[in-house]
Amino acid sequence: MRVRILLGLLKKSKMKKDNKIIPALATLVGTIIGAGFLGIPYVVSKAGFLAGCFILLFVSLFMLLIKLYLGEISLRTKGNHQLTGYAKKYLGKTGELLMFFAMIFGIYSALTAYLIGEGQSLSYIFFGNTNYSFLFSILFWVILSYLTFIGLKALKKYEKMSMFIVVILFILIFFRYGGKINFENLIYVNKQNLFLPFGVILFSFLGFSAMPEVERILRGKENYMKNVIILGILIPLLFYFIFMLVLVGVFGLEVKEIATLTLGRFYSLLGVVTMFTSYFVSSLAIRDMFRFDLKLGRFKGWVLCSVVPLILFLLVYFFNFSSFTQILGIAGIISGGLTGILILFMNYKAKRYGNRNPEYSVRINKLIIFLLSLIFIIAVCLELFK
Repeated sequence: MRVRILLGLLKKSKMKKDNKIIPALATLVGTIIGAGFLGIPYVVSKAGFLAGCFILLFVSLFMLLIKLYLGEISLRTKGNHQLTGYAKKYLGKTGELLMFFAMIFGIYSALTAYLIGEGQSLSYIFFGNTNYSFLFSILFWVILSYLTFIGLKALKKYEKMSMFIVVILFILIFFRYGGKINFENLIYVNKQNLFLPFGVILFSFLGFSAMPEVERILRGKENYMKNVIILGILIPLLFYFIFMLVLVGVFGLEVKEIATLTLGRFYSLLGVVTMFTSYFVSSLAIRDMFRFDLKLGRFKGWVLCSVVPLILFLLVYFFNFSSFTQILGIAGIISGGLTGILILFMNYKAKRYGNRNPEYSVRINKLIIFLLSLIFIIAVCLELFK
């Protein structure tokens, strides 16, 4: 999504024109690293750094396996397909509807969380507190709804600038606070909150929607797919670990739900930029899905992509249903869990009914499907009934 700044580096390099690994990797990593990582330090601080590290490693390996299964599905299937298309082909109409629900639930949850987070961040930057969060959330919604309505796709040109700002701020944060890590903040453990980080971390590794585009970029060089997926998980893993290490190591239990608010006004720009870009790109994606895939037209597509998140935000705000990290956790568990289970069954069917020989294959059977699905189901229960 935003790591497409790597594309500029590619043009300046001496790599051959047929080397497609950097554009594909930039697409995958940029989609995975959204605004979800802003909530990781807070939930990890509540559980303990060591517990957070274990969950971070477990989720990254888990998502690596699921994405490898999804990559194999795309390699076994001729033609252009989105996730709902793969689900329909291998799991029928029911699978398509379930995948559609998973995508809609995940996007709407993310947009609601970003409205909350952006309001708090802007209020803090301008006034030094979050007293005006609601007004800034509404203002943010008005501006982004307008941009989504007129379809300023030219704004996508600023993705490189956005990513450049994110990288610079991340480097500044590391050098500003890296030397202040307190070892005692890293050995704290709260047994009651051990599983708290799971949903937020899972949300931060999703990025399933990028896989069809990655497959299209690699047309003719499909042998790169496996390496792109592996690197596409390892890079966010390193990014999240360093961010988590610095924030939890320096601030401990004082880390705020939106981690950048802990660092002061200037560094809160990191949260503003990531949430702005994530909200805009997600809004365009869901608008176009309603507009083109469901044939609802431009205006109805805009209404559904803009008004629904506002209604959800108002419900959350006035009835205090949930918080930034709680919404991300629920979105990660339900959307990611359901999508992951569907991918397992899709891969099992694709091995039998696919119409193309893949460049790689990952072993799967009914026992593996049962065990991995069970992990998702347990995670959902822990998230919903904690």
